[in-house]
Amino acid sequence: MGNLLKILSSKDTSKDDFYNVFVDFERCKPTDSELAVWQKIQGVLDEAQHVLGRLKLYTGAAEAIRNAIQNPKDDHLQEKAWTDVMPLVEELKKYYEFALVLESTVPLLLQALCSADMTAKEHLEKQQALFKQFAEILDFVLKFDDLKMTNPVIQNDFSYYRRTQSRRRMVTTDVELNGGECVPHEVANRMSLFYAQATPMLKMLSDTTSTFVSMHKELPVENTTDCLCTMANICRVMTENQFENEATKLFILRVMVGVIILYDHVHPVGAFAKSSGIDMKGSIKLLKEQQEHGRQVEGLLNALRYTTKHLQEETTPKSVKQMLG
Repeated sequence: MGNLLKILSSKDTSKDDFYNVFVDFERCKPTDSELAVWQKIQGVLDEAQHVLGRLKLYTGAAEAIRNAIQNPKDDHLQEKAWTDVMPLVEELKKYYEFALVLESTVPLLLQALCSADMTAKEHLEKQQALFKQFAEILDFVLKFDDLKMTNPVIQNDFSYYRRTQSRRRMVTTDVELNGGECVPHEVANRMSLFYAQATPMLKMLSDTTSTFVSMHKELPVENTTDCLCTMANICRVMTENQFENEATKLFILRVMVGVIILYDHVHPVGAFAKSSGIDMKGSIKLLKEQQEHGRQVEGLLNALRYTTKHLQEETTPKSVKQMLG
C-alpha cells in the first residue's frame, strides 16, 4: 500500500497532467478538520476486518442439514440440524447488523467528501485520509461479497433456518417459540432480503449512495458523481502503470469497480453511456488482463455484470455489452 495514488486535477487537462495531487494510502493522517468524521468511520473499518476474518472461517452445517432432509422422520437428526444451524444464523445476523452500521455511517463520509464548500480537487487535496477510508470501505464491501458468493452454504444455512422456523411456528406456542428462535421472525425477514442479493453489501452501499443524493437536494448530483468518476479513472490509469505490490493492485482494482457501480446507480445515464466520464472499455479490458488473479477478477467482472443499473440499456455501446457478455 506504499504506492502513491495521484489524482486527476480536472476534466479539461490532458492525460499527462492528471497526476498533480498525491494521496498516500499508507501514511496519510487525518487533519484537524477531518478528525471527527475520521474517528467515527475508523471504528467501523476496524470492525469490518473482524467481520471478514469471521466470514472466511464460516463452514456451515451442510452435513447436518442434508441428514435432516434425507431423514424427515428422525427427530434426533431434525433437532441436531436445528441446533447446529442456530449459532450460524446468529453469526449471519451479526454480519447483517454490521451492514446496518455501515449504512448509517457512510452518509457521514459522503457528506464530508461531496460538500459544496470545496471543489472536487480541493476535497482530494485537503481530505486525503477520508478518501482513503472511502476506498477501504469499497475494498471491504467487494471482499465480503466475494466471500459470500463463493460460499453457497451461507444461503443454504439461512434458507434451511427459515423453512424450519416457519414449520416450528405452526406447531409451537408463543412461549416456547420465544426461547427457541435465535433471530426474531421480523429480523429474519429482513435478513432474507439481504442475503438473497448476489452482492448484498454492494447493494446496500449503492442504495445508501442513491438515498444520500436524493435526500440532500442542496448538493448537486455532480458533486457525488464527479468524485466517483474521478476515482474510477484514477484507479484504471494507476493500475495500467503496473505495480510490484500485487496486494496494492488488487486493492485499486476493487476500488475502481466499486466506484463504477456506485456511479452507475447515482448518475442519471449511468457509467456505461459514452457521455459518462468513465472509460468503461479501458476498465473492463484492464480487468480481463489480470490473468494471475483469475478468481478475484472474475468476481469483480460479475459485480459489473449483475449489480449495475444501466448495463442493458440502449445507451450502452454494444461493444461494452459484448465485453461483459
